Amino acid sequence: MNPEASQLWRAPRWALAILLAALATVGPFSIDTYIPAFAGIAQALDATPIEMQQTLSGYLLGFAVMNLFHGALSDSFGRRPVVLWGMAVFALSSMGCALAGSIGQLVFWRTVQGLSAGAGVVVSRAIIRDMFPPSEAQRVMSQVTIFFGLAPAIAPMIGGFLYVHADWHAIFWFLVFIGALLFAVTWRLMPETLHRDHRQPFRVGSLMRGYRSLVGSRRFLLLALASGIPFNGMFLYVLAAPVFLGEHLGLAPTQFFIFFLFSIGGIMGGAWLSGRLAGKIAPRKQIRRGFLIMGFTSIANVVCNLTLPHSPYWAFPLISSFAFGWALMVPVVTLLVLDQAPERRGMASSLQACIGSAANGLVAGVLVPLVMHSMLALAVTSAAMMCIGLAAWTWVKREVSAAAAVPPTPTPGPEA
Repeated sequence: MNPEASQLWRAPRWALAILLAALATVGPFSIDTYIPAFAGIAQALDATPIEMQQTLSGYLLGFAVMNLFHGALSDSFGRRPVVLWGMAVFALSSMGCALAGSIGQLVFWRTVQGLSAGAGVVVSRAIIRDMFPPSEAQRVMSQVTIFFGLAPAIAPMIGGFLYVHADWHAIFWFLVFIGALLFAVTWRLMPETLHRDHRQPFRVGSLMRGYRSLVGSRRFLLLALASGIPFNGMFLYVLAAPVFLGEHLGLAPTQFFIFFLFSIGGIMGGAWLSGRLAGKIAPRKQIRRGFLIMGFTSIANVVCNLTLPHSPYWAFPLISSFAFGWALMVPVVTLLVLDQAPERRGMASSLQACIGSAANGLVAGVLVPLVMHSMLALAVTSAAMMCIGLAAWTWVKREVSAAAAVPPTPTPGPEA
């Protein structure tokens, strides 16, 4: 924690949470605004559904690769410069998407978007631990998740409106505006939260040794899997939204926002309860409750798909319940991940985001095209994602409890 943290931000804590959440929502906005225009973009660019799916997987894989460096760069050069450069490149790549004349160009610029969009979410996590002790950090992380949840609910509504009343190019011009606005707000308001004594020289050899240390840490990897993989149990429905909502449930593009209201409502509710429980119950108990909710919801989802006609009346509440369980436990697990490398939290956040984003990219590019044409296959795949996360947490939870009584082992620095 920065010893001067109390002097860096004098506005209310919720104002900082809003700013950090806004930076973190660049990723969801990049995905959810253009999903209602999928069919229109495919027709305009003469693209197949599989080619359109690559605009998602290219973005997510670019997001995953660059996430390895956002946090490490912020450990060396400061949080603020990395965010500013990220927002600048995001705005420029969104302009490239708006001007794309072929599906190949769109995939390329979407990949560049992914390379830049992760700066906000990765660095915002590190900023929280720069500024707050653990219990306060959990509350702020929960507030960020609540505000973060608004973006995916609003984004498809904006995207559908722009597509219907203008065209698909307008969606990406809107993202140009978002990137430029966040650049300006960050420039004006965001302080540098990394204390000068905590900066790490940027040396590739040292960085690789640090990553090797984290990758070799079974505890770190299992915690990263426990937080990131279950998210795909809900996220695969977002990635499959054009087919899931349009074909299976018969909704028009302008009605897609209803699904996002349910899913994001679940995230916001779980994050709110997580913040309320911070410091009141043991972290392990809170994580267990989250997995119990996701587990029972997954079973109900499979049963309903086997026995009931397809309907948003039961599908949307179940996805919302799954999202609630995930958001209840993920702030706690995320902080446990960051505290595995207390001297290089930016790097830890980078690697955690990379693992989660790589999983998202594989789900988008491989799993979703295989299962999106069957509601039952979607439900079973969602349950499998939850089971992977549960298995990882079950394997590591005793080690986490034992480690709570002793200081974490520092990640090797440049002098190692």
